[in-house]
Amino acid sequence: MTVRKLFKKLHLWLSLPFGLIIMTTCLTGALLVFEKEITELVRHDSYTIPVRKTQSLSLQSLLERVARETPDSVQITSVTIPSDFRRAYTVGLSKPRRAGVLVDPYTGKIVGQSGRLPFFTTVRELHRWLLDSMKPDSEGIFWGRVIVGTSTLLFVFILLTGLFLWWPKKLKGIGKRLKISLGHGRQRLFYDLHTVGGVYVFVLLLAMAMTGLTWSFEWYRTGFYKVFGAEMAEAGKGDKGPKKDKRKDVPREEGTEQAKLPASYIYWEEVVEYVIEVSEADYTEITVKDGEVEVPLAGLGNIRAADSFRFDKKTGQVTEYKAYREVKRDKKLRGWIYSIHTGAWGGLFTRICYVLAALFGASLPLTGYYIFYQRKWGKKRKAKGGSKA
Repeated sequence: MTVRKLFKKLHLWLSLPFGLIIMTTCLTGALLVFEKEITELVRHDSYTIPVRKTQSLSLQSLLERVARETPDSVQITSVTIPSDFRRAYTVGLSKPRRAGVLVDPYTGKIVGQSGRLPFFTTVRELHRWLLDSMKPDSEGIFWGRVIVGTSTLLFVFILLTGLFLWWPKKLKGIGKRLKISLGHGRQRLFYDLHTVGGVYVFVLLLAMAMTGLTWSFEWYRTGFYKVFGAEMAEAGKGDKGPKKDKRKDVPREEGTEQAKLPASYIYWEEVVEYVIEVSEADYTEITVKDGEVEVPLAGLGNIRAADSFRFDKKTGQVTEYKAYREVKRDKKLRGWIYSIHTGAWGGLFTRICYVLAALFGASLPLTGYYIFYQRKWGKKRKAKGGSKA
């Protein structure tokens, strides 16, 4: 058996059983690219604040007002302050996971939720785990993650074998191979869309698949990091979270606003002012946590790039400044993986390209099934029709 015949069989028999899963992953991925913009459009009245001539509240007053509106079992963990004065602040909450509320900076009133829309929650779960859920007696989601990961890994082989099968014997023939025929019938059109169209989106689909695998398999993630000269942080050795503050100068009685707030919150305002003054970053927002400030960097590339500051929780004095260029390689790589996987690294243009590529990727199994059906049963049906005539 020649290499070409072997690759042809691999391409076919890997695609047939996993094609629908690949199609689902591509389609849901395309939907998630503009999740943030769609969410903000749907919740426009919550994210956008009417312009006022009055001055915004101090962070201390704002957080205390929010604390009055939250249950006693929920603590305030962070606040994100946008540079655009027309946008609401986002106040992070301790539970449920990654929960937050949108707050009017002029009144301290909670105007909405900052979490995912239910639709996108379902889409994300479908994209990553095929709607599999975490069992109470398990450590995490297993089967959904493995099935999606296996399908994605096989998708890499399908893409590579597809490119090999398309590649002309002579380079002079590449020009002809890159044309999609529109006037030679439906079967030829579907064949060209599958083969030629697949070549046009090959690089983007391969980038999506190879970065996406880092969320599916630990062995792949470890190897991926090593290829780029980064070592993954060992589990259990990261930040354990803030220790309980035993300050005596701020009363923290159970049931009061202060009990729901980090002890350092009274210094957040002056820390933010200091960070804005000394930071060289062209920021779009600033996030303050207990003892830490993060300033995301505007621009193309790693969208998770950020300068960070640490401050003393008892005095509010900034004790450390770490520019993004000083961040460890594994953390930078993690941000790049996400940026490349989602298409955000190149701004609006690459995100649009990613949506189109992902949608086309979702169509590849369909056109492939059509070609297989026509070759397997299409000729027999035509022959039977001809004999009856």
